[in-house]
Amino acid sequence: MNIVCLDLEGVLVPEIWIAFSEASGIPELRRTTRDEPDYDKLMRFRLKILREHGLGLKDIQRTIATIDPLPGAREFLDTLREETQVLILSDTFTQFASPLMRKLAWPAIFCNELLVGADGMIEDYHIRVPRSKLTTVRALQSIGFDTIAAGDSYNDLDMIQAGKAGFLFRSPDQIRKDHPEIPSCESFADLLSLIRGAL
Repeated sequence: MNIVCLDLEGVLVPEIWIAFSEASGIPELRRTTRDEPDYDKLMRFRLKILREHGLGLKDIQRTIATIDPLPGAREFLDTLREETQVLILSDTFTQFASPLMRKLAWPAIFCNELLVGADGMIEDYHIRVPRSKLTTVRALQSIGFDTIAAGDSYNDLDMIQAGKAGFLFRSPDQIRKDHPEIPSCESFADLLSLIRGAL
């Protein structure tokens, strides 16, 4: 029995923090897991910048409300869900993901949680489990699933490498160069073809 595990940002929807960086005019917030492999370091940096600028959850959610799935993402996901089980594994947060899941017809997503103060400022974040993508893939394998994974960033490599098959999708040159053994593609049609070949 197969299950496909997909990253969210950069695969199905634009990068939320890049969109917010552009909306807020704060270039430092453009950094993502494509640039920084240490997720805790990245999030601590982001929270520090938000505090310095007095920006809270609602400021980010206003930007998220303007984000649409990447062209072709909804159709790709609909087609894939007709053929196999699909689970989105993301390091984003429930407070960010819900409007995007609505636009993708509510696929299943496992992600993290922000801790928000009474003033609306983001105080901290809670990771569901350590190395959540790898941990989740291994848990799925332990209950009889063969996993197939696709993602674009450093934090996707664990789940891509741990499964029956894995693919890089629209990844930065450096990640593709560091991992030439992982098949990569740029279009949803090609990704669908790769996944079908692994099913």
